[in-house]
Amino acid sequence: MKIHEYQAKEILARQGLPVLSGQVADSPEKAFAIARKIGGPVVVKAQVHVGGRGKAGGIQLANTPEEAREAARRLLGKPLKGLMVQKVLVEEQCEAEQELYLGIAVDRQRKRNVLLLSAEGGVEIEELAVTKPEAIRKLYLDPARFLSEPEIDSFLQQREVPGADSLKKIILTLEKIYKEMDAELAEINPLAWIPSQAYKVLDAKINIDDNALFRQPQMAVLSEESETDEIEREAHRRKIAYVRLDGDIGIIGNGAGLVMGTMDEVSRAGGRPANFLDVGGGAKAEFVRNSLEVILMDPKVKGIFINVFGGITRCDEVARGIIEASRIVNIKVPMVIRLAGTRTEEGRALIAQTNLIPVQSMQEGARKIVAWIGKGK
Repeated sequence: MKIHEYQAKEILARQGLPVLSGQVADSPEKAFAIARKIGGPVVVKAQVHVGGRGKAGGIQLANTPEEAREAARRLLGKPLKGLMVQKVLVEEQCEAEQELYLGIAVDRQRKRNVLLLSAEGGVEIEELAVTKPEAIRKLYLDPARFLSEPEIDSFLQQREVPGADSLKKIILTLEKIYKEMDAELAEINPLAWIPSQAYKVLDAKINIDDNALFRQPQMAVLSEESETDEIEREAHRRKIAYVRLDGDIGIIGNGAGLVMGTMDEVSRAGGRPANFLDVGGGAKAEFVRNSLEVILMDPKVKGIFINVFGGITRCDEVARGIIEASRIVNIKVPMVIRLAGTRTEEGRALIAQTNLIPVQSMQEGARKIVAWIGKGK
């Protein structure tokens, strides 16, 4: 789950990190009032879940409250890189002598959390990792304990950074936030060293593990507010594990591994997945119907591949959900169905009474749905 910059900064500020003075506004007049309260030059920043906001015009400087109001007027209610700007953060301007990147993320190859530090902040870390990987220093974290001060001292000695003692305290606090909030990402970019010989957080991002939201009720309440995709928001409201992608083949499976394998097979067959959707174990007919309704909300979807391997999940229950959805929802796209496992024969018998397309294997299903999509083009 992503949260906005202003929400991430509120979390950092509560833990004592040096966040700039500012507030969020949803109207030009509120932006004016915040700028007047700050009493100096401000920056007005669009609050949307995309990188590169500055290059896209989503970060604007204002020297007066009147300029802040006009900047907010230019941003609010307008699209920025495909997302509608509903709020802006108005905060004091800050002059930096040096900008750092500091973050903690999941290294999926190593299957460990990693602390990242670079003396070249202010750019996308993904871009830096490709163009200049030697500029990023890494320290892998022990999940069973927090970093010690000597470990951080040793880590910082290998990089020429100002204010090592202050930076050490920021690292310790960021690790505490990351672990206690079940985060997948906690980054400060840039972390600015300012002329008064202190650090300031200029931008921040925190992503929370969706699977841990039951332990983070204070964050779960922000989930709907932080959603930027209407279909994802509706899916999550229905408790469906769904991620929207940019393809045209809707995919439903039971179990994250099976869904991802199905997506790979569709891609290998020359298709483009429109989504990730996991109905989980023991999915009932109503849940399957809800899942189909969510997928069909995406106007790009030209076909659907349902791939179910029944363990806890009963294939006949899935078949009933598909048939029920076909009766209730106006399905105008081809659907390929692969059922295997518990009550396979019963499920296939139900599907055989419809005009749906049954297949025996995942590979056959991927080839057939891609072929059907090709016929419709």
